[in-house]
Amino acid sequence: MKKLLAASLLSTTAAMAAAQTVAPPSGILSLSAQDATEVPTDVVHLTLAAEQEGPEPTAISNALSSRTQAVLAQAKRTSGVEAQSGGFTIHPNTDRNGRISTWRGRSEVILKSKDFAAVSKLAGELASQMQVQNIAFSLSRETRLAAEQKLADQAVAAFRDKAQATTKLFGYSGYTIREVSLNESGGVMPMPRMYAAKAMSDSAGAPIPVEGGKSQVTVSVNGSVQMVK
Repeated sequence: MKKLLAASLLSTTAAMAAAQTVAPPSGILSLSAQDATEVPTDVVHLTLAAEQEGPEPTAISNALSSRTQAVLAQAKRTSGVEAQSGGFTIHPNTDRNGRISTWRGRSEVILKSKDFAAVSKLAGELASQMQVQNIAFSLSRETRLAAEQKLADQAVAAFRDKAQATTKLFGYSGYTIREVSLNESGGVMPMPRMYAAKAMSDSAGAPIPVEGGKSQVTVSVNGSVQMVK
């Protein structure tokens, strides 16, 4: 039994020593390639807000809730526009002695649309109830995916061309792909644009200027190849 155990230990030790002496693979090349483009943003996000101040927080809450519901109802009747409630806060204002003097409340409604003209007109109509506080733009999912697909084809082609050219520089005739990964970035999060809110009483009903910009979408290919003679 002891002889068998000793033989087994010797065999295991020999195998480990042989594994340690195996030379690491050679002719492996790590590469990366990417392609990027700027895509016009096609979704607009508008944040509307109303504020009110008074001596009673309950009265402020009721008034802002009523106004918010009216804005949401009108927005949801507008074709091509999505609407949802945003922040709703009520906080006290204190005097120099730390005593509560008044209460101030704020309510928000967020509009989202691919129809810039429709949401612009709606925001103008709602200006007497809620004013635009912020405008942001982003890419819709379908627009981003279409851009990523086109870039993926170009990035993969660039990766292959780079691999072929580099292997020839090292004196090899070709390569085989060991591993590769494809990554996309950009065009997801809304890009905020602060809107200088002005008094809307003089221009209530007038469309709010809405003009999007561009968002960069990038696709990168990372991987390694085995160069062959």
